[in-house]
Amino acid sequence: MIAFFDKIVFAQPLWVLLFILIPFLVAHYFWKNKKQYAALHLPSLNWTNNINANFKTRFRHIPFALRMIAFTLLILVMARPQYHSKQKEVNIEGIDIIMTLDVSGSMRARDLKPDRLEAAKEVAKDFISGRKNDRIGLVVFSGEAFTQCPLTSDHNVLKNLFEPIESGMIEDGTAIGDGLATAINRIKDSKAISRVIILLTDGIQNSGNIDPISAAEIAKSFGIRVYTIGVGSMGTAPMPVQTPMGERIMDVPVKIDEEILRKVATTTDGQYFRATSNNSLAEIYKEIDKLEKSKIDVSIFQNKSEEYIYFAIAAFILLLIELILRLSIFRIKP
Repeated sequence: MIAFFDKIVFAQPLWVLLFILIPFLVAHYFWKNKKQYAALHLPSLNWTNNINANFKTRFRHIPFALRMIAFTLLILVMARPQYHSKQKEVNIEGIDIIMTLDVSGSMRARDLKPDRLEAAKEVAKDFISGRKNDRIGLVVFSGEAFTQCPLTSDHNVLKNLFEPIESGMIEDGTAIGDGLATAINRIKDSKAISRVIILLTDGIQNSGNIDPISAAEIAKSFGIRVYTIGVGSMGTAPMPVQTPMGERIMDVPVKIDEEILRKVATTTDGQYFRATSNNSLAEIYKEIDKLEKSKIDVSIFQNKSEEYIYFAIAAFILLLIELILRLSIFRIKP
């Protein structure tokens, strides 16, 4: 018990000064109580020796005592007692994530079903559903990059903004560096505990103004971790191609700059993954989900915990008892 009170501090200690009022309230009560009785001079009080005080008379001060104890407890409530040094397993919330998605024409390849882009969108939405406590945003890139959705905790809005994304919505190309730079710009000023970019592409940098490695160095300087995902089967992939005979499905070579993607990831303390199927892409997002959670599941000492609720409950109970007694047993009849 002594050890417990050694760790109690008050967040609003000035309220403790109200304890000065208690002696004055007690004195006023007894002074007022004494004035209620008239004085009568008698030659002797021996005849009262055999008269016993009844219950109401003997315990008439109980309601006032309960009120004073409740008043004391309410002062403690206002002073906000806090208990320090509690050890607790907590999951620290506050991760901000920017999902950066390649929407170039090659994302129409059908080595993933129904194609790379649709598969990436569905898996990304599943990932978002599992990160209820995080803010997540979306950047899309092709020959250029733009923000489809800034960081938000409204995941329903974010998932709805995946729907209109399609190949050809912006100038074609693969500007990996521009996509990464746009994502960095969206997350660099975040005050979150952890800031993460997930960049998914199926190609090689062939457009844009920013080199991916230079963008990775910028991310590193801001403490932003980048996970990169290369999407595409090994060798060739079926791809819709325009021919004089109309659109035909043809096998085209799969070219992913894995070296650049791996270097971007390692520069920022992230990881590179290769997805060759819907299942492998889903597993990659699950792995990223685990990696990020493992970085914030920690055992910490909770510096303080509010303890005023116990005093508030006790004060309420005492005031309730005092009211019941005053309206029943100790009620003053007119």
